[in-house]
Amino acid sequence: MNVVEVKRFDDENVWKYVFYFENAIAEAVLYRYESFSKRTVMCVSVQSGCPVGCIFCGTGKKFIRNLTNDEIKYQVMYLVNEAEKMEFISYSDLNTLCEKFQIMFMSMGEPLLNIDTVISSIHELHHKYTNAQLLISTIGINNQKNLQQLLTLSINIDKVGLQFSIHDAFDEDRDKIIPYRRKLNLREIRDYAIEWNKNTHRPVFLNYCVTDKNITCEKINRLMDLFSPKIFNFTFSVICEKEKGKKTETDMNLLYDIQTKFLDIGYNVRIFDPAGKDTIGGGCGQLHETQEYFKTYDK
Repeated sequence: MNVVEVKRFDDENVWKYVFYFENAIAEAVLYRYESFSKRTVMCVSVQSGCPVGCIFCGTGKKFIRNLTNDEIKYQVMYLVNEAEKMEFISYSDLNTLCEKFQIMFMSMGEPLLNIDTVISSIHELHHKYTNAQLLISTIGINNQKNLQQLLTLSINIDKVGLQFSIHDAFDEDRDKIIPYRRKLNLREIRDYAIEWNKNTHRPVFLNYCVTDKNITCEKINRLMDLFSPKIFNFTFSVICEKEKGKKTETDMNLLYDIQTKFLDIGYNVRIFDPAGKDTIGGGCGQLHETQEYFKTYDK
């Protein structure tokens, strides 16, 4: 397996990787917060490309295949090895002494469309890295069998977390951003999340990529009406430009204003501003190198 490293040159705590597997490509990201033993975060791909088609995603309309169990695990093990080399910590230290170790299935691909493999990978990774929190990020595929599998997994392994990517407060507008048809609507996401929370006693995360159209007062109020702060945490994310060399224009003050409104109501809120967004396409599924690969693959 060949690996090409894409490094954010002005951020010494974020490393982005492109993995070339057999007839496929994948992305992964390694984050260090203060130190790897303080907090380590890894984001890994579950598919090569993604069939969901989110309009702001550089690879969202390109799909090659599901990644295998070995390919998903390889990304994690490679990043663990990178952390060990950079900070001279042992595997044992990262696994048992790291204050917060998170593995997130949210770099490229939709986990519920590769659910059996993702579940197998989580079981094996949980056995190997018992200290790691394991977060699944999904748009909410409308498949009752898969949703039940996810719930059962989350009950059986208390390290499993859940995030829904929603990106709008009204379903008709969300459909324009996420055109994939077989997805839960917002009320169905809410109802499933309430059941998930009831069974796991853990909060559910909501990812919301901010545009100039989805943060009106009307939409913010509806989000607050739909999703209770007792159950839901929000992440407001910056969208990366898909074109190489084109600077992302984001009014960060606006994002901080939104964050304040939700904090005042009692939500747990964070803002995600991807490192490398203006130079390498730093968001999930957004690396320019990956997008160039898909252009070549199409020929």
